[in-house]
Formats: sequence, C-alpha cells, structure tokens
Amino acid sequence: MTPSSAGGATGRPRARRNSEMVERIAIGSGRVHGVGLPDDQVDDFLAGRDAAARALALASRGVVLDIFPDAVETAEGSDLGYGFDTGYKGLVFTIILTSTGVNLGVYGGASLDDPAGLLEGTGKVHRHVKIRTQSDLDDELRDLLTRALDRRNV
Repeated sequence: MTPSSAGGATGRPRARRNSEMVERIAIGSGRVHGVGLPDDQVDDFLAGRDAAARALALASRGVVLDIFPDAVETAEGSDLGYGFDTGYKGLVFTIILTSTGVNLGVYGGASLDDPAGLLEGTGKVHRHVKIRTQSDLDDELRDLLTRALDRRNV
C-alpha cells in the first residue's frame, strides 16, 4: 500500500484528489522527472476548457518541466502549480488558464530582473507572463524562468 492510499485513523483509503502527487517518469529514460501529475490527470484537469487555451497550457507545462524537471506539480482550483514542495511555501511557477490564453505566474517576479519586459502585474511580490500564442514560449521566457528558478533555489 502506498502512503497516498494508506488509511487514516479509520483505516479507510483516502480519497484521490486532483492535487494528489504521483511519480512521473520520463518514457524511455528511466529518469525521475519529479513528483507530479500523470498526463491523463492533467488532461482531465484541463477538460472542458477552450482548445486553444488547453494547448497553450500544455505547451507552457512542457517549458516549465524542461526548466524544472524535479518540480512537484499540483492541480488545485483552476491552477497548475510547480514548486519544491506542495503548498505555497515551495511554489515557483503557476499556470493559470484565462479566456484568452495562459498566465504563467512567477514567484518573486516583482524583484526579478526582466530586461525583455515580459513580466506583468502590480503585486508586491509576484508577477506573471501572458502566454497568448505558442511563439510567446521563446528563449527570452526560458531565460526568465531559469533565472527565477535559480534565485528561488538558493
């Protein structure tokens, strides 16, 4: 029995939730990429959304996981989260679906150097990048996300 299916005080198995963590392994490499959601669970989470927004969310997810392969991936509410642990304290990135695409949230983005001017928002701590098309997932964005992760990983 795995810890996620182990019962509590009642001995009954815990109910599965969207945010339950499972190991995600790269096909063919045998290398653990992190603790996250299986692709079919992410597909279920995104079901019912606009097809274009779903495609942008999946592409954004791919970029985040390329940069942060050891991320713990969660799905809660309408957000996908990527961090060092579950919950807010370990959070680094979020993917939030909007009616026009995706907002890719960056923890601590307000104090992050952003020479390309990608970050938007007015919060004291966090910022986001609007992903409207696949071309927004470019090298400048990857550089920004890498710097955000490096700073958070200190």
